[in-house]
Amino acid sequence: MAEVRVTPEKCNGCGACVEVCPYQCITLEDDIAVIGEGCTLCGACIDECSTGAIEMVRAKKEVDLTDHQGVLVFGEQVDGTLSPVVFELLGKGRELADKLGEDLSCVILGEKMEGAGADLISFGADKVYVYDNPLLASFRIDPYTQILSDLVKDVKPSIFLLGATNLGRSIAPRLAVRIRTGLTADCTGLDIDEKGNLLQTRPAFGGNVMATILCENNRPQMANVRYKVMKRAERMEGHEGEVLLRDADWNALEDRVEILKSERESGECSITEADIIVSGGRGLGSPDGFKLIQGLADALGGVVGASRCAVDDGWIAYRHQVGLSGRTVRPKIYVACGISGSVQHLAGMQTSDLIIAINKDPNAPIFKVADYGIVGDLYEVVPRIIEALKNGG
Repeated sequence: MAEVRVTPEKCNGCGACVEVCPYQCITLEDDIAVIGEGCTLCGACIDECSTGAIEMVRAKKEVDLTDHQGVLVFGEQVDGTLSPVVFELLGKGRELADKLGEDLSCVILGEKMEGAGADLISFGADKVYVYDNPLLASFRIDPYTQILSDLVKDVKPSIFLLGATNLGRSIAPRLAVRIRTGLTADCTGLDIDEKGNLLQTRPAFGGNVMATILCENNRPQMANVRYKVMKRAERMEGHEGEVLLRDADWNALEDRVEILKSERESGECSITEADIIVSGGRGLGSPDGFKLIQGLADALGGVVGASRCAVDDGWIAYRHQVGLSGRTVRPKIYVACGISGSVQHLAGMQTSDLIIAINKDPNAPIFKVADYGIVGDLYEVVPRIIEALKNGG
């Protein structure tokens, strides 16, 4: 691991590094620069230092791996409601914990969340740590990062899982820097090897290959997990655990953000929550083809999705994009129209319960994951399906 160090004999106490640090984690003590915990290794202070007192060095971190036990899940909440990805993390976390023979725990930061903590016990958690304070009602990066890093250093989990949501992607790298460990982002698969290490699988090179990453020498092993790729935890009747209310020095928490107002965006159903998705790709030939896709989606009571190619060509908005560079989905029914089936697209929808593919090319990769395939011109096939649905066929 790398770290930023100050050579006291070279530091003249000018304070230039303090002013240039974007994270305000450098202070002067007895006219000597001191690097705080919040350092992200950005290097701004190194470039600014005129005496060469600050440098980046490789520091070997000695970690007793046997001192870290258990799987910890971040219980992300928005407006007092747990995010759906939390239950997927609990399902996979329970599986990993059982393989290791260790406990599964979850941490929630929010206001009046003790009841949610008790509910998570029934979804497989052995312990739920709850930080309850009005300061935590809405997500703010500084206090959340400080509290979570303090908890991890205290309870020493072997594995720490967070959702690859906007919130999770924001806080995970900051935590990894603070606790000096690795982080694998956007994981689509997790398992345990014969040595007890976490196998973290994620797409690489634009989704053309799937890489499995290990963090053998540091703990915890941290991973952001994409929503809708893991099986949701089921309620475990009779499962026992404990909810532990944790306290913090609330007055000492750093907080550089003030929330003046927040509004929830309204509009059509998100593709990540839809039970039925009808997607179109470059095989539509033009943006007008999405009128036909919308017609089939309406007839099925679903929403419209799209391949990356269709979005890149400007035929439809990004919010409809399915795939590793868009949204990962897991609907009950997924209909792919004119989509060949690139690796990155398949990885974003292949866990759907039922997949139907319509394509003129009988050798299209999409047929390898489809439950039902129709080889034909979608402009002939789709209208017939819509007509049959309208006639109750």
